[in-house]
Amino acid sequence: MLIPISDDNSDRISTPYIVYFLIAVNVVVFLLEISGGSAFIAGYSVIPYEITHGVDLVTSGRLRAGEMLQAPGPSPIYLTLISAMFMHGGFMHIAGNMLYLWIFGDNVEDDFGHFKFLIFYLVCGLTASFSQIAVDPNSMIPSLGASGAIAGVLGAYLIMFPRNRVRCILPLGFIWTTIELPAIAVLGFWIVLQVISQYTAFSHTAQRSGGVAYMAHIGGFAAGIVLTFVFRSRRPPRFRTASYYEDD
Repeated sequence: MLIPISDDNSDRISTPYIVYFLIAVNVVVFLLEISGGSAFIAGYSVIPYEITHGVDLVTSGRLRAGEMLQAPGPSPIYLTLISAMFMHGGFMHIAGNMLYLWIFGDNVEDDFGHFKFLIFYLVCGLTASFSQIAVDPNSMIPSLGASGAIAGVLGAYLIMFPRNRVRCILPLGFIWTTIELPAIAVLGFWIVLQVISQYTAFSHTAQRSGGVAYMAHIGGFAAGIVLTFVFRSRRPPRFRTASYYEDD
């Protein structure tokens, strides 16, 4: 498994304020999750049944006592499509997502511009949620995480910077080494893995019992690719005499 740790930022000319802002919001919401406990997570995650039927399972009385962990959500319930985009299921979940956003988001924001990047991120996140809902629209399993929106960022990066070098950690048993690969190899491997995992999930009960929302990753990635052709800058590519790595 490849773990990206940095990329080539030699062409970046702006400060990625929106990436910093999004990371900060995700961290703050994660702290709220810790303080609010399981009730906060249950109430503000996306539940496909609630979105497709337009009801809050708790306030509508459609859940029997003890049937499943749930709590009242926002009103209207569709706001969970936004709140869930900034929530995470644990420390490793948020750490992995923020690492990917930190590494790949700055280059995309630099090209799109700050405001357009924020809109792009939110649209990819919403598309990811709807993609997951489409798989099982009557599911009562909560879904949360920034992975779908960040998958959109990865899709955009793949289109705009396919040859950028990405430094990765490669675990080889007890030995961990670093290698440099083009972005098309790193991100191409990532999306292929998501597609294979989703195909496998269709064949097992994992889709209904919880786990990773692979379809959200695929939907967000696809949205990122398509939206790149709308949001990307039309300015000519920038060239510099040297190529180097910056700490992300």
